[in-house]
Amino acid sequence: MGTTLVDSLSTLWMLGMKEEFWEARDWIRDNLDFDNVKGGVSVFETTIRNLGGLLSAYDLSGDKIFLEKADDLGTRLMRSFESRTGIPYGTTELFDGGRSYNTGWHPNEAVLSEIGTLQVEFRYLARVSGKSEYETHVMRALDEILKLDAKSGLYPTFIYNTKQELSFGNSDISIGAMGDSFYEYLLKVWLQGGKKEMKYRRMYDKSVSGILDKLIHMSRPNYLTYVAERKGDRVFHKMDHLSCFLGGNLALGAYTHPDGLDSIVAQRQLRTGKQLAYTCYQMYARSKSGLSPEYVRFDSAIDDFVKGNAPYYILRPETSETLFILYHLTKDPVYREWGWEIFQAIEEHCKTDAGYAAIRDVDTMKQDNRMESFFLAETLKYLYLLQDDNNEIDLLNTHVFNTEAHPLRLLGFAPDSPDSFITT
Repeated sequence: MGTTLVDSLSTLWMLGMKEEFWEARDWIRDNLDFDNVKGGVSVFETTIRNLGGLLSAYDLSGDKIFLEKADDLGTRLMRSFESRTGIPYGTTELFDGGRSYNTGWHPNEAVLSEIGTLQVEFRYLARVSGKSEYETHVMRALDEILKLDAKSGLYPTFIYNTKQELSFGNSDISIGAMGDSFYEYLLKVWLQGGKKEMKYRRMYDKSVSGILDKLIHMSRPNYLTYVAERKGDRVFHKMDHLSCFLGGNLALGAYTHPDGLDSIVAQRQLRTGKQLAYTCYQMYARSKSGLSPEYVRFDSAIDDFVKGNAPYYILRPETSETLFILYHLTKDPVYREWGWEIFQAIEEHCKTDAGYAAIRDVDTMKQDNRMESFFLAETLKYLYLLQDDNNEIDLLNTHVFNTEAHPLRLLGFAPDSPDSFITT
């Protein structure tokens, strides 16, 4: 599938590495064949990394090879929506005649973040391909989820999708793993559509109010703001690195609030977003390496937080994402300073002769033999854009990033669908 290559395309373009970009395009043209992918793939990961990467490369370059491959991949991914409820299965086989099914460890349920993190990509694909069915399927799935009665706008992480009717599969509430980008895309779908589909903005604001009222807490002794998790009525004072996207998302929601940035609601969202950004920066700054663990626990009687049972750093992008968005919107140089510290720590502890390595423990700095494609797609891109004043990205007027940091023009600015995918 060439995932690392495809996931890197928009980064290559935005960093001005055009020779490498066109070399990658030639490999995609000559070698990328999804019919050769054997075994099941994650619908969610393939959508955000592969489909998002191809669509962003098309949006940036205008080369129809990327659109041709994206359309082929999109058609194959559509099989995942052939469930009783129209809520997609989590896994699909891309080869001709392949089947779709839920992932083995949750065979009867779909994951909230996976259902709600397909819309930006497939709506853009529908727009540029002229095939409305892409948008129809993904928006129907989101709308069906939103019909469920979620208290305070907070949705459990599992949804039964193998029964005749939809229902919640558990009572776990997370803004980190398995929940995060569902809330992110409620805002981004509204932005992508030109701020016209107000039901998504209203649901986003309802969910954000639930997060701020039910999940936001402050640590002791230094009063760091963090977002907790819930399992039923129990609160778990644990914050994933994944949750660090929320600071930037809250800021973007505040700056685009229908009542204006100066409204009470928008100011609360912006204030909390800035506070979360500082906490996420502290998750890096307080470790020996200057890198953040996978999650921290806020249940220490002495320190604000301690690293949990997952002390590793796998090159995650969420804090860098929030710092970029906050700088993009506020121009406060402190976010550049924090981002530069993170970049320096990555350079010192993660760089190898062959790439960048994950770290097994942020206090021992021992390297692991892995590099996720999102490091090239997201972490490096956000850290670069944080220091770059000469890019064409405008989050308030013309662009939206998918959850893998692939920029796409809003639907009103997207190129018209071509008459064909024939390339020269």
